[in-house]
Formats: sequence, structure tokens, C-alpha cells
Amino acid sequence: MGPEGDLILVVDDEPQLLRFLGPALTSHGYRVLTAATAGEGERLALSHRPDAVLLDLGLPDRDGLDVVAALRGWTDIPIIVVSARGKEDDKVAALEAGANDYLTKPFGTRELIARIRVALRNRPGTAPAPVRYAFGEVALDLETRTVTRAGEKVHLTPNEYKLLVVLARNAGKVLTHNQLLKEVWGPGSAQQHHYLRVYMNQLRHKLEADPARPRHLQTELGVGYRLVEG
Repeated sequence: MGPEGDLILVVDDEPQLLRFLGPALTSHGYRVLTAATAGEGERLALSHRPDAVLLDLGLPDRDGLDVVAALRGWTDIPIIVVSARGKEDDKVAALEAGANDYLTKPFGTRELIARIRVALRNRPGTAPAPVRYAFGEVALDLETRTVTRAGEKVHLTPNEYKLLVVLARNAGKVLTHNQLLKEVWGPGSAQQHHYLRVYMNQLRHKLEADPARPRHLQTELGVGYRLVEG
């Protein structure tokens, strides 16, 4: 069951999807609020302060990307885009506008609930930022700046370490190529996508049990990367 009382705002103009999502979310312990337009969604977000937003991009009055930008002007609540637009450019645009995650319709209930749980677990302000992270056999300690795998210390270059820290701090969230490049190499490196390929490959060889089939350092094709803790 999800945390009792967490309020999910669903902004979508498809009645059949709303009929499906309402029972699916409430059966996992969430409260549900719905809106069929961008304007209504923004008003409800402001008046009810939901814990997370599920947002379609194809709204009748405005594009969903405008809603992402509007919400990000005053809140850090998790926004998960749920859209029939499956092109890489649409995913990148939504994530770089400030969305936390992106699901392409149609999707399964289990995946949606898992994405919501991750988004809520990592929402800002719910707990002090951790200084230790763990996934699989890997442990990352920000205080001592050490990384271990199965108890053995792993040597990372400065940029490998910075890249791992950014991914760990955003565990479960898709980070676009441009976001990662700006965080690790600075704003002047936004087009140097080959940097990421090289460094992600190096991290996988050092941290994954099977670098060719990574379990934790996952690729979102054409979009970016995600660190999966489980």
C-alpha cells in the first residue's frame, strides 16, 4: 500500500483513463484529484497542494509542457508525465522542462505505482538529504567520498565520481544527456554526448556485475540515464 493520505493530482482529458486511474490509485492507498484541462490542473495544484502530479501533454486548452513550466515556477512537487507522445524529443523536452519522470501510454498499473513511489520517496523537503547511498553491492559515502563494491574500495576518477553522485541523488529519476553534462562537466558541454557514453561505460565496468546488461545504471534510449536502486 502507498503512504495513506498522499494526494495525486491527475491532469488528463481522457475520461476512460481517469476511470482507470482513480480505482487503481485509491486501491494502493492514495487520494485522487482530477482535472481535464491545463487551467483546472494549475488551479487545483495551487489550492490543494498535491503530493504528486500525473500530467498528460495533450490537453485541450494548453500544451502540458506549459503546465510543467508553470508548476516549476512555484513548487518542487514530483511531476510524472503520462503521454501518448513516445518520441525521444517529447521525453527530453518534458524532462528538461522540469518533469521528474515520463511514462508512455499505454502503461501497466504496477509500473505506474512503482514510478509514483520512487517520485514520492525522493521528493524535496521530506527528509534531510542522505549522505550514504546503496544499490546492489555498491555503497557510496559522500562524507568520506568513498565508493565500495562488496566491501572493496573502488577507485573512481573525479568525473566518474561526480556522475555517480548526480545519479544517486536523483535515483529513480530519468536524467537527460544535457542535464548530466551540465551537472558534471558544466554548461559548455551540453553537446558532448560522447563524454557520457564513455564515462557510463567505465562506471558500469567498475560497479555492475554484468556491464553488458546493467541492472542499476540504466540507459533511457535517446533520452539519458537512470540509476535504479532495487
